[in-house]
Amino acid sequence: MPIKVMIYEDNDSLRESLSALINGTYDFQLAGAHFNCGNIKQEADETNPDVMLMDIEMPGTNGIEGLKQLKQHRPEIEVLMLNVFDDDDHIFECLRNGASGYILKRTPPAKILEAIQEVHNGGSPMSAFIARKVVQHFNQKTNNLTQREKELLAFLVKGLSYKMIAAEMKVTIHTVQQHIKHIYTKLQVHNMGEAVAKAIQNNIV
Repeated sequence: MPIKVMIYEDNDSLRESLSALINGTYDFQLAGAHFNCGNIKQEADETNPDVMLMDIEMPGTNGIEGLKQLKQHRPEIEVLMLNVFDDDDHIFECLRNGASGYILKRTPPAKILEAIQEVHNGGSPMSAFIARKVVQHFNQKTNNLTQREKELLAFLVKGLSYKMIAAEMKVTIHTVQQHIKHIYTKLQVHNMGEAVAKAIQNNIV
């Protein structure tokens, strides 16, 4: 089944380019393209996308507000932020509110497709520059993680899905999920994006 992608971008030219990229790539399907998030809940219900590719600064309902609404309404839909902003406030507000990845608009088209694929497979892609910003931002101790939890966290940073991690660690998916719950609790985070951010900053991986 192709990955169904919904685009939210107010720049007409970029929105059309991204739409053409998705439509013209095997195993990807365009679910829709919109200039803001004003009707995001309805649009999500009507098309059931797998991944949303979302800008932040848009007229009316912007990307962060749209992200909040979506995660309350349809938390299973993955959101990949695609932005010009590389400042800490935007990055971490998106991650705190449930974004699965954050890449910059200058990312090459092939890398955008790879990021969408990663998000769909349970990963948390970030541009290299964004990862560096994450490193500079966090400064909390994580010495209470077990070696097994650190090993699992390293796989998350690499973008592996739960199924792939289970195979690498020779455990069940349920065990992976339990480990992840413990990691979230110990790191005081609420989603994979935040966990990956702290892992990178604290040199756990």
